[in-house]
Amino acid sequence: MNLHFDPFVIPFTLGMLYLFGVIIYRYIKWFFELPLNSRYRFGKKIFSYRTITAAWECVQECLFHRSIWKRNPLLGYMHTSLALGWFLLIVVGKFETSAYLKDAINPPYLHVFFRFFYPDESFRFHHGFNYAFLMDILLIFVLSGVALALFKRFRSRALGMRKTTKHTTGDRIALSVLWLIFPARLLAESITCGLYQLDPLPTALGNFMTHGIGSSMREAIGLNALSLMELPAWWIYSLALGIFFVAMPYSRYMHIFTEIPYIFLKNYGIRSQQEPTSMDNFEIQACSRCGICIDPCQLQSAAGINNVQSVYFLRDRRYNKLQDEITDNCLMCGRCETKCPVHLDLMKLRQNSRTAREGALTDNRFAYLNGADRSEGRGKVGYFAGCMTLLQPGVLESMRKIFEASGDEVWWADREGGVCCGRPLKLSGEVQAARRLMDFNIQLFQKHGIETLVTSCPICLRVFKEDYDLPGIEVLHHSQYILRRIEEARLTVTGTDMQVAYHDPCELGRGLKIYKEPRRLLSKVAFVQKFKESKKNALCCGGSLGDTRLSAPQENAIATTAAQVYASKQADLLVTACPQCKDSFKRNSPIPVKDLSELIAERLVVPKHDIPKIYGAGTAHQRARSAG
Repeated sequence: MNLHFDPFVIPFTLGMLYLFGVIIYRYIKWFFELPLNSRYRFGKKIFSYRTITAAWECVQECLFHRSIWKRNPLLGYMHTSLALGWFLLIVVGKFETSAYLKDAINPPYLHVFFRFFYPDESFRFHHGFNYAFLMDILLIFVLSGVALALFKRFRSRALGMRKTTKHTTGDRIALSVLWLIFPARLLAESITCGLYQLDPLPTALGNFMTHGIGSSMREAIGLNALSLMELPAWWIYSLALGIFFVAMPYSRYMHIFTEIPYIFLKNYGIRSQQEPTSMDNFEIQACSRCGICIDPCQLQSAAGINNVQSVYFLRDRRYNKLQDEITDNCLMCGRCETKCPVHLDLMKLRQNSRTAREGALTDNRFAYLNGADRSEGRGKVGYFAGCMTLLQPGVLESMRKIFEASGDEVWWADREGGVCCGRPLKLSGEVQAARRLMDFNIQLFQKHGIETLVTSCPICLRVFKEDYDLPGIEVLHHSQYILRRIEEARLTVTGTDMQVAYHDPCELGRGLKIYKEPRRLLSKVAFVQKFKESKKNALCCGGSLGDTRLSAPQENAIATTAAQVYASKQADLLVTACPQCKDSFKRNSPIPVKDLSELIAERLVVPKHDIPKIYGAGTAHQRARSAG
């Protein structure tokens, strides 16, 4: 069959070839730069069920944008109409062209510009199917998304976003031509339909929208004027497509293609590491810079810092313009990560950017470790208070009471001070230094033969679970340990009618997904209020050890804003399970603040003959009050 050609298809064709050339080059390069074990994992998993899982996730997230629908249906519809609508225009257009030509293999431009090359066929069934009608429906679907996108630029709150992203020049170019593509297609197809319309058009057939617009234009300006407009309209459509394809690799729209390999690699268990690898490229390019991560950031909402959010961090890192101020100014709380519709490992990317600039270390920096063992006591249970707990003597004393009441003999790793867990160094990018501290602590724990390691600090807990190799040692947060001893009837507490607002610490909640145990424990002594800002949506206290740029007034602003939220239901007490959070809130909260362990220690029921042993010196009245 004779296949038609016109010079206006050249911009589209060249742009498409350039785009796919860049994509193929980048993906092959990044793949072979992956660590050897990651490439091995890829080869092992590609023929597993994970491939089916990844493919289904691509359909859900890349076409239907399931995660965005959960945030805001109108925003979800906008993304779905553009992604799914354009995809279906391509697929249905290809089927229509192949059905008419009776050949599945034909140039890509034919189905994109089908209405121009075969205008008389626009009103007929092909193999019993009315493609023309469906193509008009799909074009309306896409155009509705374009209209919503334009509306969002001026009224973003209506689509559930207080703040939207500040775009680069490349983003603006790509965005402008993207908005032009589908109106240009509507205009071009309408003009052609107006020139070649059937008279009269059968009511059940044809391009109901493009034919109607074309007929109106023909009546308004005449056939000759319409004929002069046809080729320029198709040139505009082709140029818009071509420019968009060329601009895409240098704009946020590269995510359209990169999100697909990222989803497959993620499902195969290939992730970004503590140090940068080429997997980071797949993650960074998969970011659409949709701006959904901006609103959850308390640096923006409470401290007025508007240029360091994950969307800007990834943008600057992608274009090799990343500055230390952007890299370091992050609470590392993970609130943005829970909202990311692409499920990027934002904290790991931020952390390995810090690691990349780490300098060389010398052994003499760690000479002090030889005398750092200040542990005391003995027992199968070990307690690692952590640096921040040592600054909260109330937590330390409460844990002493709880341990003694439980009957456990406890080895205290750092009652008189000792070695840090290493996580603050890791968060700052000093991975080698953190590793030295971790190795020392591992040897310390093994030396004393503990079987259970308890800590009051979620920061320590997370690093113990994620970065330490502790075979045979169970690691628990103090909320988990206390709850276990109560359920074993080794501790007894009395309840009250106190109203308590519980704050989920970032590292304990979003970091380790420990939500149930603290609430179950608190419910034994008080009534726990429910908040929208809880569990994965919990607010950060602002005292993050991961942010090295935040000033004291900015920290206090974040803590004050969060504390006011938790005090809004007139709770009697704000309870948290992190000594750092307690310190931040205590200085800024309108209601009293306690660590969970302190509240439990106050509600312990202890046999009278054990009171002096557990509570030490004090008046009889104080001891009786503490006993409940």
